[in-house]
Amino acid sequence: MTNSSYISHFLLLALADTRQLQLLHFCLLLGISLAALLANGLIISAVACGHHLHTPMFFFLLNLALSDLGSICTTVPKAMHNSLWDTTTIPYTGCAAQLFFFLFFISAEFSLLTVMCYDRYVSICKPLHYGTLLGSRACAHMAAAAWASAFLNALIHTTSTFSLPLCHGNALGQFFCEIPQILKLSCSNSNLSEQWLLVASVCLVFGCFVFIVFSYVQIFRAVLRIPSEQGRHKAFSTCLPHLAVLSLFLSTSIFAYLKPPSFSSPSMDLALSVLYSVVPPALNPLIYSLRNQELKAAVWRLMTGCFQEH
Repeated sequence: MTNSSYISHFLLLALADTRQLQLLHFCLLLGISLAALLANGLIISAVACGHHLHTPMFFFLLNLALSDLGSICTTVPKAMHNSLWDTTTIPYTGCAAQLFFFLFFISAEFSLLTVMCYDRYVSICKPLHYGTLLGSRACAHMAAAAWASAFLNALIHTTSTFSLPLCHGNALGQFFCEIPQILKLSCSNSNLSEQWLLVASVCLVFGCFVFIVFSYVQIFRAVLRIPSEQGRHKAFSTCLPHLAVLSLFLSTSIFAYLKPPSFSSPSMDLALSVLYSVVPPALNPLIYSLRNQELKAAVWRLMTGCFQEH
């Protein structure tokens, strides 16, 4: 039995067994991460520089792009390093930092998606009160609350997880540090506090999910009452990107953590973890850009302006 006080590093799950596949995974992760950095960076720059985009919807989208950038920069660089140099180690402190930042950005993303749902609800169901309910100060407070709650959630879970004594080695069955894999290494009766924290987090997530479902029921009812087809199309076009991003985030996360045991295997778990931790940050900007003409125009102006300067 080994105690956590003697563990200086963890062993992460290798993305592949052969050198050729490791280099292929490195190239794939490099391409995905560069695409995510470029796309989210363009959205952040376009919203920050375009004064006509200084509205609540684009303000929250800017924050969502920041969380996407943070989440992909937390997990992918270490996985690329391990694939390139054929290693699987991560320092104990590095694992704790990776877990904290991953929880921080993932929690912030879900909180921001919930706030963005409220923005769409007010915009469509209470348009006359939009300026009052979602003024600049209210938006700043909601964004700050989303980031602060994510920070607190990440801090509590990271502290609780790494305060557990570890009795079952240091090999993690995942390509990055996450709570379920660390709990498997803990002593049998020592992880009750973290399990209760996870239950509390699940209840909070479920509460946000119920709020989102209720909001979209009201939104769809309001949209269907719009007399003109053009008005209905415009209202739906502002909701569909958010709904698509939310569905991608929730479906991949829920299936990764709540899949039946019969579906569990190292290769399946690895594929699902890549699906919910790497793919959404790269796809989210594309989903929003395809459906939003204002954003596409702002990104195009930003890109053409940069090319003309050079």
